[in-house]
Amino acid sequence: MKLVGDKFMGKAKMVTGRLVALESALVAYSGGVDSAYLAWAARRALGERMLAVLADSPSLAESQREHAIRFAREFDIPLEIIRTAEFDNPAYIANAPDRCFHCKDELFGKLSALARARGFATIAYGVNADDVHDYRPGHRAAAEHGVISPLLDAGLTKAEIRQLAKEAGLPVWDRPASPCLSSRIPYGTPVTIQTVKTIDHGEDALRTLGFRQFRVRHHGELVRIEIAADELPRALDPQMAQILAEKFKALGYQYVTLDMEGFRSGSLNEVLK
Repeated sequence: MKLVGDKFMGKAKMVTGRLVALESALVAYSGGVDSAYLAWAARRALGERMLAVLADSPSLAESQREHAIRFAREFDIPLEIIRTAEFDNPAYIANAPDRCFHCKDELFGKLSALARARGFATIAYGVNADDVHDYRPGHRAAAEHGVISPLLDAGLTKAEIRQLAKEAGLPVWDRPASPCLSSRIPYGTPVTIQTVKTIDHGEDALRTLGFRQFRVRHHGELVRIEIAADELPRALDPQMAQILAEKFKALGYQYVTLDMEGFRSGSLNEVLK
């Protein structure tokens, strides 16, 4: 029995049709389920006429970078790693609500230059139908640079992409979402390389302790740890709570807190509503 229904496969065919019609394409790739599925689909549709491009930035978690490289290697997806310089932009560092626009503007600017230099006709990225329901200023940057969004155009939701990835045998199908590390810092608090590195170390510690779905939210000398509801009881165990306190205080935090509402994607956007 197939795990994916006809409507999902119909959307998958729409993505394939969109990609096959392209002359060639660069795929903005992060290793998350959306971009990984898009890169895999583009490789099947375009063969050597595609290239996945990973932006190596301080805001990219080291574990995610390594995972992205392994996935591309495993599925024979051509990959190039480039450096982006969003941390050189004062507008990005200021961390206003449009921070993501400046990040994506930097990324798509670099990809546009690479596409011109290498003769690629199109740039694609993996935004999905669920993303348009949240605050996504990066999508405006994509529009300004003429970047296409095949998954969104097909109306694919995150859950549907996960099911399609599972059907295709892609190990990323159940990988927890992991947006850039800067998204853990409240708007108005300057983003620094040191802060995102501290957040990365904190999330690595949670991963090493066996937690799967979480966010480390940075609030100056206080850290607010979000952990998925089904994992929260383990985090609240007194012995584990003590371990968490010790690990995060070793990273420089004065106060270590667990969010009683648990993990929720985009929780820092709640202040915008």
